[in-house]
Amino acid sequence: MENYDKDTYFVAVKVFLRDGDKLLVLYDKFGAWDLPGGRIKPDEFETPLEDIITRKMREEVGGAVKFSAPKPVNIYFRVERIEARLNRKVRIFAVGYEAEYKGGEIIMGESMELYEWVDVNTFRPEDTFEVGWLKGVKEYLQIVRGE
Repeated sequence: MENYDKDTYFVAVKVFLRDGDKLLVLYDKFGAWDLPGGRIKPDEFETPLEDIITRKMREEVGGAVKFSAPKPVNIYFRVERIEARLNRKVRIFAVGYEAEYKGGEIIMGESMELYEWVDVNTFRPEDTFEVGWLKGVKEYLQIVRGE
């Protein structure tokens, strides 16, 4: 049997937050476009993913934002990047969820700088997103657009 090493990934949840035909995208303080959501913390191993999503949404867009129960969509991300906080390359595996925006003021969390609602019918993610989250956003839009 061939000897091989197994890879190690951070695991994250990402939310495609929709308000009708609009999709929420965020710009972070590290200079990249992103979706709400993020990594599972070590002490959250037993925590339901929906609770982790709620925590991440609160951290990134504020506690006043209301949204429907997040539902998994068949979108998976594999991202490799230099992690500024760790000063090393990391790999992230993320699972996509979709939720409907139900109101409330968006207030940027400490790691986010701005947000934008983009039209899912006309948005060109390759003009905004870098390699990391780009593939998953493109796949999501293809599903939404029926392509």
